[in-house]
Amino acid sequence: MGDALVIVESPAKAKTIAGYLGDGFVVESSIGHVRDLPMRASDVPAAYKGEPWAKTGVDVDNDFKPLYVVNADKKQQMANLKRLLKKADVLYLATDEDREGEAIAWHLLEVLNPKVPVHRMVFHEITKGAITEALDNTRELDRRLVDAQETRRILDRLYGYELSPVLWRMIGAGLSGGPGAERGHPDDRGARA
Repeated sequence: MGDALVIVESPAKAKTIAGYLGDGFVVESSIGHVRDLPMRASDVPAAYKGEPWAKTGVDVDNDFKPLYVVNADKKQQMANLKRLLKKADVLYLATDEDREGEAIAWHLLEVLNPKVPVHRMVFHEITKGAITEALDNTRELDRRLVDAQETRRILDRLYGYELSPVLWRMIGAGLSGGPGAERGHPDDRGARA
């Protein structure tokens, strides 16, 4: 029988929780987010490099389908988690219980592709009692939280990626203030932007 693999977001949490769980559990960290939309052209997989949407990583003509890639600084940790998962007989995803944490858990599922039972473990404090209770009361992944985070990320990329340079040019041209700006009132040009 293998150990249970528990994945949390931060290395500090991993160390503390490992002490509470003891033998039979391997606790490791994802070190935060493990995948994201490509940041640079070099991050785009070869199969997608010619696509007109590859720059943003979002295929708007295909239901806004995102293209996720493993972050370069997480590739080694993902290899480590895959190695640990091969020895495990169960996987507990113990990332934070918010949009970002739920998304990290989902991305871990997508990348690790576990062949063992998977449980979502959530807790609100790092105490022995809270960890034990979370282990006894696991739940399914909340796809609504994952979808909410994914929607926010796609909007950030599509609008922030394209709009930010325009806004910075406008701000640099002096369109961020004007008469009344010192009183907190935007002038007409800034409001239109």
